[in-house]
Amino acid sequence: MLFRHIGSVSPVIGCSGIACAASDHDVHMMRPTHRRLTGWIVSATLVAAVSGVLELLESDPSASTVAVLYLFAVIPVAIVWGTAFGVLVAVASTLTYDYLFVPPKYSLVPTDPRDWLRLTGFLAAAVVVSELAARWRESARLAAEQAALRRVATLVAEGAAAETVFAAVANEVALLLEVDGAAVLRFDSDGGATVVGSWGKMTEALPVDRRLTLDGDSVTALVYRTARSARFDDYEHASGSIAARARTVRLRSAVGSPILVDRGLWGALVAGTWHLDRLAADAESRVAQFTELVVAAISNVQARSEVQRLADEQAALRRVATIVARECPPEEVFAKVAEEVGRLLKTDAAVVWRYEPGGGATVVGSWGELGGTVPVGRRIELDGDSVTALVYRTKRPARVDAHEHATGSVAADARSLGSRSAVGTPIIVNQRLWGSLGVESSRAEPMPLDAESRMTEFTELVATAISNVQARSELAASRARIVAGADDERRRVVRDLHDGAQQRLVHSIITLKLANRAVQNADDDSALALMAEALMHTERANAELRELAHGILPSALTQGGLRAGVRELASRTRVPVAVDVSVDRLPAAIEATAYFVVAEALTNVAKHARAEHVEVTLLIEDGTLAVQIRDDGVGGARTDGSGLTGLADRLAALDGELRIESPPDGGTVVAAAIPVPDTRGLPATN
Repeated sequence: MLFRHIGSVSPVIGCSGIACAASDHDVHMMRPTHRRLTGWIVSATLVAAVSGVLELLESDPSASTVAVLYLFAVIPVAIVWGTAFGVLVAVASTLTYDYLFVPPKYSLVPTDPRDWLRLTGFLAAAVVVSELAARWRESARLAAEQAALRRVATLVAEGAAAETVFAAVANEVALLLEVDGAAVLRFDSDGGATVVGSWGKMTEALPVDRRLTLDGDSVTALVYRTARSARFDDYEHASGSIAARARTVRLRSAVGSPILVDRGLWGALVAGTWHLDRLAADAESRVAQFTELVVAAISNVQARSEVQRLADEQAALRRVATIVARECPPEEVFAKVAEEVGRLLKTDAAVVWRYEPGGGATVVGSWGELGGTVPVGRRIELDGDSVTALVYRTKRPARVDAHEHATGSVAADARSLGSRSAVGTPIIVNQRLWGSLGVESSRAEPMPLDAESRMTEFTELVATAISNVQARSELAASRARIVAGADDERRRVVRDLHDGAQQRLVHSIITLKLANRAVQNADDDSALALMAEALMHTERANAELRELAHGILPSALTQGGLRAGVRELASRTRVPVAVDVSVDRLPAAIEATAYFVVAEALTNVAKHARAEHVEVTLLIEDGTLAVQIRDDGVGGARTDGSGLTGLADRLAALDGELRIESPPDGGTVVAAAIPVPDTRGLPATN
């Protein structure tokens, strides 16, 4: 509606009737060309109307006081169309009045000095009223901007979804700029952009979730490249995919302003029009002012989303940590990890892989729509550029953002299942690559940039669960070996006693009985011979008992400590041994364990190493007994022998460690580290 009561437009002039001709809001909503044309029509109509009224008045139209009626033409036009139109109407009113009513009539040459007074008055009224109206419009604009900000802030405070906030921002900007549509775009890490909110006719060109390529000369691409406000007034000759789409929906011109969140370029706010007239000259600055107002709202939405994301992540980690702490079966842990990671990252599938010693990988846990086609137990070859193969080769996180360019059988399977991108992270157990955790997505956009770091926290829990299972298995095996070793040792002692000392003692007893009978029969020669034989077997039995006891703990060790025990071992070894023992007396368990480490190592040197020289070193370093046996033999020693395995079990019982280095043709080093408690108060070895 073009003509309205002017009292609804401005509090400055309170008038009514046809003279108060146009609503300020409706007129300013027009396009510039239409607005100017309407101004010309309304101005001419008002001047003609006032002139007609003067013609109908009974008083003399040439009276100077009657000319003030032309203010009813000057003032409304000045209010609605501004100073320029107000000045034109003032001049037109003066000339019209002089032409029609001031003698000599129908002459455009001013002859009355009062014409200049009337013109000055009309001009002053036009300028003053238009300035007041402009100030009022500016106040109204600022009030509208503040109201728009309050509405957006209210949505944020109420916890509205980000999509709702972005749509509201586009709506408010379009209404404030009086354009046909607006959109909020987020710049993505791959150099593209995604529409996150749109309003008005802009929804035809830029619907929500539309992915855009920032090529060519569109206003969005200009904002992305320059991080500054930009405008594009003619898409007819612009290049690029966005410009082509703009032409299909007849978009004429657009302006855009960057959205800077935390000093980084987050996106752009774009407003456009389908009309022939260009957007106002101050459109960029107005959009920029509005983006500054809504940045806080976007930051709040992002902060709330980040807090929620962290809360969801911690909850998922707690659930996984709980089943790990309960020592649930590994299969249950793997399945739970795959489920939690897949749900947290909103992917289509998640898989836990175990790398096999001979190459390849096996599924040990899976989840998701694609996970059903990757069942537990399936084995794959690690060829091509799949994330599973990349993690295996690099032992580092990897990603594939486009499976259509990846090679290998796994990538081909992923394409057939509809997967477009994937991310994988290694599972490291005891500093060794055990497997990987991978996720697959069918969405066009790449995985989040922080996907690898978020997945790493779950792989650490998987590694903990695997370590716990391995530790329990190793502990059970170690206990079984210790029990079996103890049983074997008892059987050996029993066998040695039965076959050696016991037989000799039985023989001595029988011989003594025969000697006793010979004495009774006065056969002294036979008695002496039998007693000598019994004594010999008894002495041999005693020697065998000493040797048997020596095999358990030698007296040199129990009486003289490690220095004496190791020297005795060296003296019995065929290979020359250099001994350097720099320790005093230690607890019996530590001394015995260190002694048997040296004994087993020297035995292996004598049997297999073909060495010419051996060095044995024992010393205390940082509260730890360091035992090292180094030879210059052929190397290549086996580390899984029963003797070394038994030593590892002994050391594990004391929280110690066994390390063996035996490269081919490089000699062998057997090293053990045993924690030593406070030894103050123990007697020292002289």
